[in-house]
Amino acid sequence: MKPCARRPKVILVPYPAQGHVTPMLRLASILNSHGFDPVLVTPEFIHRRISPSVDPAAGAGEVITFLPIPDGSGASNSVPRDFFSIEKAMEDVMPVHLERLVNELDVADNGVALMVVDLLASFAIEVGNRCGVPTTGFWPAMLATYKLVAAIPELVREGHISDCGIPQKESEIRRNPSLTTQDLPWLIGPVNARKARFRFWTRALHRSASLRWLLVNSFSEEEDKAEIQCFRDYPTIVPIGPLTNPSPLTKNTSFWEEDATCLTWLKNQEPDSVIYVSFGSWVSPIGRDKVASLALSLESTRRPFLWVLGPSWREGLPHGFLERVRSRGRVVSWAPQVEVLRDRAVGCYLTHCGWNSTVEAVQCGRRMLCWPVAGDQFVNCKYIVEAWRVGVRMAGFGEREVEDGVRRLMEDGEMGERLAELKERMMMAKANSRKVANMAGFVEDLRRITEDDSL
Repeated sequence: MKPCARRPKVILVPYPAQGHVTPMLRLASILNSHGFDPVLVTPEFIHRRISPSVDPAAGAGEVITFLPIPDGSGASNSVPRDFFSIEKAMEDVMPVHLERLVNELDVADNGVALMVVDLLASFAIEVGNRCGVPTTGFWPAMLATYKLVAAIPELVREGHISDCGIPQKESEIRRNPSLTTQDLPWLIGPVNARKARFRFWTRALHRSASLRWLLVNSFSEEEDKAEIQCFRDYPTIVPIGPLTNPSPLTKNTSFWEEDATCLTWLKNQEPDSVIYVSFGSWVSPIGRDKVASLALSLESTRRPFLWVLGPSWREGLPHGFLERVRSRGRVVSWAPQVEVLRDRAVGCYLTHCGWNSTVEAVQCGRRMLCWPVAGDQFVNCKYIVEAWRVGVRMAGFGEREVEDGVRRLMEDGEMGERLAELKERMMMAKANSRKVANMAGFVEDLRRITEDDSL
């Protein structure tokens, strides 16, 4: 049998977290359909979690490659570290190994046509530049959050924030929704942590100045309406999202084992009756005290609920809680979220407002009860509640706050219509044709520039 001709490779470098790897894999699938062989490069502790997900039956081993690079964690350490230890690994350990890998791949077969770098993994931009490989940025979240980061120089000049990123006043940055200096994505933790996160973002912004393109996991309409100015000419923003279709090249790429028995449990519940609760995979959910408060509040609603809560956080549950709610509540370590949200039993979704979760809720037509925890989630929440009006910001975790939030969601007779309209604008025929055209234009531009450089 004649061997298949190898195609140009695209190296994809996501930030090592579930919410970043998932859309990057979906992008890898699209690039594969455009004639490239995708190579996903992750640190060792992530590679050990996702590499078994390759689907041999689908021929994935022939069209997508998963490669690890050392991250300093050691072979036995498979637990994701915190933000700052991952940052240290990306800055101090991973660059030399990525550079070696890029050079090796670039001399094999048809070479490397492109590197796609998550802006939060900006160390890889410099690697691409040193290796002489065309490099594009990838923004896995909402465009509006990128524009907040890109506006950092102007926010400093106008006195909204100090040169360390600390708000000097609570001032409005834009309207509809009303984003303020309190919504900036680096304002997490104590002052020292905020300053360190701000340095992380300014470094990423500086490195991204060398990029020609930025592929954004968001939709064009949002770009048209966003009022935040970028104050930059480059990179060129290319909306190609939201990326919602699972990659056919892999099986489920969840970092954690999903408890599919909850789907059977949902089938026995009444339509629109279940409160689904999940605070995502990356940040600590809400704190031990709030876990206990939320548990008692869910119990007091007397509504059925499905709660995604990791084992380490169950220690915060009140004594006897699981036994008392056994007849109408279910607590699982991880759930197949899209399948859960699609189930007709789910009436609302108590969410941290991560971008992937927000898109999935819209895709499945689920109203959102919002409790943002960190980063871009506050910006997403403002859009959900104020601009799109498909959710409600929860005031707290007390019995009255939870019940009031659920009631406000379910009694809004027009919210379902607004969700359907938003889904149409975000991901149906017209939106899909736009992002397909944007992606095709990007690939054409890439090939034209590559051909010009080779002359």
